[in-house]
Amino acid sequence: MEQNQLDRETLSCSICLDLLKDPVTIPCGHSYCMKCIKNFWDEEDHKGIHSCPQCRKTFLPRPELSKNTMLAALVEQLKKTGLQAAPADLCYAGPEDVACDSCSGRKLKAIKSCLICLASYCEKHLQPHYDSAAFKKHKLVEPSKNLQENICSRHDTVSAAAERTERQRELEVRRENIQQRIQDREKDVKLLQQELEAIKHSADKTVEDSEKIFTQLIRLIQKRSSDVKQQIRSQQETEGSRVKELQEKLEQEITELKRKDAELKQLSDTEDHNQFLHNYPSLSALSESTHSSSIKIRPLSYFEDVTAAVSELRDQLQDILRDAWTNISLRLTEVDVSLSEPEPKSRAGFLRYSCEITMDPNTAYRKLSLSEGNRKVTLMNQPQSYSSHPDRFTDYLQVLSRESLTGRCYWEVEWRKSVIVAVAYKNISRAGGWKKCVFGRNDKSWALICSQGSYEFVHNNIWTSISGPGSSRVGVYLDHRAGILSFYSVSETMTLLHRVQTTFTQPLHAGVWVGGSAEFCKPK
Repeated sequence: MEQNQLDRETLSCSICLDLLKDPVTIPCGHSYCMKCIKNFWDEEDHKGIHSCPQCRKTFLPRPELSKNTMLAALVEQLKKTGLQAAPADLCYAGPEDVACDSCSGRKLKAIKSCLICLASYCEKHLQPHYDSAAFKKHKLVEPSKNLQENICSRHDTVSAAAERTERQRELEVRRENIQQRIQDREKDVKLLQQELEAIKHSADKTVEDSEKIFTQLIRLIQKRSSDVKQQIRSQQETEGSRVKELQEKLEQEITELKRKDAELKQLSDTEDHNQFLHNYPSLSALSESTHSSSIKIRPLSYFEDVTAAVSELRDQLQDILRDAWTNISLRLTEVDVSLSEPEPKSRAGFLRYSCEITMDPNTAYRKLSLSEGNRKVTLMNQPQSYSSHPDRFTDYLQVLSRESLTGRCYWEVEWRKSVIVAVAYKNISRAGGWKKCVFGRNDKSWALICSQGSYEFVHNNIWTSISGPGSSRVGVYLDHRAGILSFYSVSETMTLLHRVQTTFTQPLHAGVWVGGSAEFCKPK
């Protein structure tokens, strides 16, 4: 009988505690009913990782399940020998039964509950209640899962009234605690309402002041635009008058020359020789000619230099506005009621903070080609036709984003061959030694190095090896104010690779070092 019972235990599912149905064996070697382990893993799907209910070993990805035909045959053989049901004196507790509180390992079914011990016992562990005088006054009842609910009506040493008094006292204390918490929460609600009103008042005032300032800026630009237009027209009129004056002078000369030519022709056509010789000396002399060589038409520009100067002003203003906007954004993120938000738990949660990242061509190393609206960067064999710029990385295969990042941001990078996914301060060096310029090798940047099948994190030239599932896509989450920077491996699920907790003192820019290609994915 003991061997038969051992067989039953061996062939039982530790989830439903019954004989295995459609048995499956998972990678760690433990076996379960197919339906039981499927339901168990379905509940773990949101975690992105699955485990064994017994040894807690984890698996990634979720293992495929196949029926264990050998175990299935053993279960069927056990059923045929009539051993499916345990003998009455060794009846194990099922999900709906009351289990013995004293059994170790797999618990037997309880036959009685004790209202004094507040425990339930199988036949073996109940025996001391019958044999020992110490348990003589204990009250035994039918097995119950709800001993606490029934104790007052069945307890033979404490009256219901006394028990009610004690419980009433506890209840009053609990009510006082709850009422105090209610008062505290109502006070908090009132404070938050005042905070909302203060935020609204400050925002309204700032919007009003900002609109006035921007209106002044717009009027100033419009005034300068009008001044440039007026000066161009004035210069156009001055230069046009000079040209017209010379044009009229030339036209007068043409008229005079035509008249003189007609006079000469008339004399030339005279048939009378004496008349010809008589009139020839009286011909008037030609006036001084305006030689064409004295008129210089410059084959260059007229007002194009003005356009270039205005374009340069525009570029300077854009740089100023971009830097100013970075400062404004940083100030805006500092407006924060002390209500912290936890890091998202799912990709959908991260995508709420997604931002579109584009790369700044003025920072790109010369052999890096930008495409897809400056979202994709590819390493080329030949230098690209970039103009000289002080922001350009001169020696390393790197590029920074145009956007500065503050507040909460999330973005994803799809990469090929090898890549360094990084964030950096704008003032990271663009030329010089690798400790100054390369992402992660200094205190101005944080970098995740990705190559086929491996990851490493580096900051201030301190390296950390990282284990995690290989993926061609990396997700980056930044909470600038909280000082949190997290890198994730993104596939069908998201797996945390590395998290940084620090203090960021400046706005950050996204960056990549490229050994093949990398693309900042559009938010979806």
